[in-house]
Amino acid sequence: MKILWVKAGKLLPVDTGGKIRSYNILRRLARDHEVHLLSYYGGQRDVEYEAEITRQWPGAEVIYTAAPDAGFLEQSLDYLRHLPSSAPYAVSKFTHPKVRRAISGWFSQGHCEVAVCDFLSASANFPPTLPVPTVLFQHNVETSLWRRLSEREMNPARKVACAIEAAKMARYERRALGWFHHVIAVSRGDRGQMLSMYQGCQISVVPTGVDMSQYRAGPSSSAEPPFVVFTGSMDWEPNIDAMEYFCWDIWPAVLAAYPRARFQIVGRHPHHKVRRLASSSVEVTGTVSSVSDHLRNATLVVVPLRIGGGTRLKIYEAMAMGKAVVSTSIGAEGLDVQDGRDLVLADEPGSFSESIIQLLRDAGLRHKYERAGAELVAGYDWSVIARQFATVLSGVVADFATDRPSSAPSPVAP
Repeated sequence: MKILWVKAGKLLPVDTGGKIRSYNILRRLARDHEVHLLSYYGGQRDVEYEAEITRQWPGAEVIYTAAPDAGFLEQSLDYLRHLPSSAPYAVSKFTHPKVRRAISGWFSQGHCEVAVCDFLSASANFPPTLPVPTVLFQHNVETSLWRRLSEREMNPARKVACAIEAAKMARYERRALGWFHHVIAVSRGDRGQMLSMYQGCQISVVPTGVDMSQYRAGPSSSAEPPFVVFTGSMDWEPNIDAMEYFCWDIWPAVLAAYPRARFQIVGRHPHHKVRRLASSSVEVTGTVSSVSDHLRNATLVVVPLRIGGGTRLKIYEAMAMGKAVVSTSIGAEGLDVQDGRDLVLADEPGSFSESIIQLLRDAGLRHKYERAGAELVAGYDWSVIARQFATVLSGVVADFATDRPSSAPSPVAP
């Protein structure tokens, strides 16, 4: 197949869940198919990024939009400029005339058999009428994510902004689900939520994977003092909330039982709210060269998320490294895991801290979860996931050739 893949924002470095998922699927699709990557980004011009993308994907097209991408004041002003738009800011800020022209050119010249819109953020760049089979790759149910952000936000101004974005996203996402020829979700739960928004859309599930060559189980860690680890992008609001919740409401009880225990927050660009959590028992690493090196030393891994959507790659990565995991239900949402079999789920601070203490105290129980998790993720290598993704794309191409379905109105149509 000739595949056009449109990605908003930089794909490299591969340091967020969405990037990890897209990068690994793209890399493996390119082994058997003709993949054309259209990557566009704003902020500062990055010539090294452009060179590396075209090196890894020969023939890739990289577009620099110069759109605002950093700084609170710049982002705030840009948000106010886009406020009158019917599209949510998470979409409108990634919409650019250069990208629209590029996609229209690919379509009109017949250079691709199928197109993939990676995340909803790139969607408004596609033409109102889709002349080739086009798939929306939905890593999250965006409406659910924004609603949860709105519910948890404490700052009054930000709470209003999140509520506005959640309302805009609900309208936009519903129309987008009917506009694209097919949707790929990352879990059955996400698929169910999307069908409740638009019952007529065609949705397939391609689950989250893990790079089994990079994340390998080693000997169980019996480090003294105990070492608890969380991994994730630390400038992402759900992770920021999770770390404040954990350090304020859960970690003190663990320290009372294990005064010498250490907690390590591993992830890029720690927000100032995360940096201020650092203490004698809490380390904030910032960007690291290898997440797997930090996981290898962990006694166990925690995922105390209260906000989120899609599926968390960090759980499968920890399991592949042979680590026991304690998570909230939201943190493990959409994964093929079972409480008490593969990991421990705890949704209250008391039960979460007690679960950690129990696993630290009982090495035999911890080893049971380590083995169960490693066995589970062995069947989720990215090579398997990419083949499933390609099968869905092939089916969409075949259906389009037979039926040539007419698209619903574009979500940005007047």
